[in-house]
Amino acid sequence: MTDATGFENVPPTTLADILGRGQVMDIGIRPLWSPTPRVAGPAFTVRCPPGDNLMLHAAIHRAEPGSVIVVESGDVDYALAGGNVCAVARRRGIAAFVLDGVIRDIGEVREMGFPVFARGVIPIPGTKAAPQPLNVQVRCGGVDVNAGDIVVADEEGIVVTPHARQDEVLLAAQAKLAKEADESLDAWEAAHRARIDKILSDKGLEG
Repeated sequence: MTDATGFENVPPTTLADILGRGQVMDIGIRPLWSPTPRVAGPAFTVRCPPGDNLMLHAAIHRAEPGSVIVVESGDVDYALAGGNVCAVARRRGIAAFVLDGVIRDIGEVREMGFPVFARGVIPIPGTKAAPQPLNVQVRCGGVDVNAGDIVVADEEGIVVTPHARQDEVLLAAQAKLAKEADESLDAWEAAHRARIDKILSDKGLEG
């Protein structure tokens, strides 16, 4: 399994600055309880056709501890998971669910402290009738996700780092965070004003 060590200390905002909009999931996928801690882990990818949750229920027994289970569904009419599925996932060491869909039993999920990022909550469950391959490329929240990509999620949003760029991105993020930590607010303000004033001047707006 891909090692996500180090990414738990990197906010999604920093990763978004480095990777750009294309690796940031849309705002509809959000933490379903608060305060949800930041999670970071390699993606275990799942595809569930609309109305069906079979493969997510299979994935919780197959994903390795530390994995973030990422589900392509695009359906908000039937729940992908409920309290028992989340409880088993938590017990097996799954870091979080990131779902392009909805769940149920949010009270139980909140109480157990299992991180779920999804589009919402609905009380009716999906069916279990549509087998699909696991760990193939999926699309979740507008982002293509492959097995082993690094998923970082918290209240700021969800960012996916492609596995092939993992080392490069982590080094860049750590350097950016170190630079920001060493910069005073006065220094940031001066540099910010100079940059904004230059942009305005270059566009012909003075004063």
